[in-house]
Amino acid sequence: MKKQIVVALALLVGTVSFSQKKELKTAEKAIKTGNFADAKSALQSAESLMGAADDKSKAKYHFLMGQALYANGTASNADIDKAIESFDMVGTIEGGSGKYSGQIEDLKSQMLNNFLTKANASLTSKDYLKSSADFEKAYRMSPKDTLYLYYAASTAVTAQDYNTSLKYYEELRDLGFEGIAIQYTATNKETGEIDPFDTKSLRDYSVRAGTHIAPKDKKTDSKAAEIVKNIALIHVANGNDEKAVEAMKLAREKNPDDLGLLLSEANVQLKMGNTDRFKDLMQEATAKDPNNAELQYNLGVISAESGDSESAMAYYEKAIELDPSYTDAYNNMAVLLLSTEKDLVAEMNSLGTSKADNKRYDELKAQRTSIYESAIPYLETTLKLKPKDIQAAQTLMNIYSAIGETDKFKAMKAKVAELEAGN
Repeated sequence: MKKQIVVALALLVGTVSFSQKKELKTAEKAIKTGNFADAKSALQSAESLMGAADDKSKAKYHFLMGQALYANGTASNADIDKAIESFDMVGTIEGGSGKYSGQIEDLKSQMLNNFLTKANASLTSKDYLKSSADFEKAYRMSPKDTLYLYYAASTAVTAQDYNTSLKYYEELRDLGFEGIAIQYTATNKETGEIDPFDTKSLRDYSVRAGTHIAPKDKKTDSKAAEIVKNIALIHVANGNDEKAVEAMKLAREKNPDDLGLLLSEANVQLKMGNTDRFKDLMQEATAKDPNNAELQYNLGVISAESGDSESAMAYYEKAIELDPSYTDAYNNMAVLLLSTEKDLVAEMNSLGTSKADNKRYDELKAQRTSIYESAIPYLETTLKLKPKDIQAAQTLMNIYSAIGETDKFKAMKAKVAELEAGN
């Protein structure tokens, strides 16, 4: 009786082994001819037999399954994820040095290049959602290249897919990602401009060839603060204020002297309605670098957004004082001044035709004219520094018309027509 059972088991094992090999061989042939659907079908039939298979057969099964799922890059994102898992399983089974490990490295290299090519093409065509997905796949193929995950997060933000970008940013944060790279540059002897190079060897070759001089290596700034800042801003957008504050706290701790991060926290606090904390941060920023024109300008923008027009004007004036060529500061100052006419216009439109109303109308009209006249120098300077600023030209044209400056109105009207014709 025992002999019969042993013989029966032996026959069963032999049948299972034969079926495994048959299905794997069918899948292998289908993959070679590009028939990935048949390959997956054969492998699904073999799946139930894999529990009793040896490591060699298991490795082959996962190797073939990875190829069938990937389908030369035509598969869905879900199948591609499964393909990567199958290839990783081969490495686990073989310990990274078996029959299929070398082939998988070649396949992964092809897949990586394919993902990067598609990610960059989507980025060029502004399909940011697809670009993000392909950058993420590239990272999964090559986990040591964390920069790809950073690109996936950044493009997801641009696509306004904030939940996906949050997931990637948090993964980068937990990995301790810094994103610091070396920039290789040298001065072009012919143009006098500083040219960047992809690699040190290319830069050094150009220097030896005599086309470039003054080679320099420069480290890029850490992206850690930016990542934590973006995590905080996404939490704010999602209404998770407590998580936002915690994320910003971590960011500030990592980079206490980062003015940009300080301003970002101020923005976060403002969006959350914490005006007292916002004002404290504004004072801290000014104390850190009082002679920074860009900082003063940014403080003006933030103050204007918070409705504090008086402080915004003071910051814009300070930015102009520190940098008389700061075009945006002049323009924003004009916009801020002109925004004060809204209440005047509303009141003017509400008045009746009585003697008292007519008198009040004239008073308001004089105030509005005064506002226009105060904005003119800022707009004129904006246009002087940025001659093709059609918005500044149109605003000036309308103001000249409103205050009766006929000659200036005609000249500016011609300027606007010239700019419109050039667009």
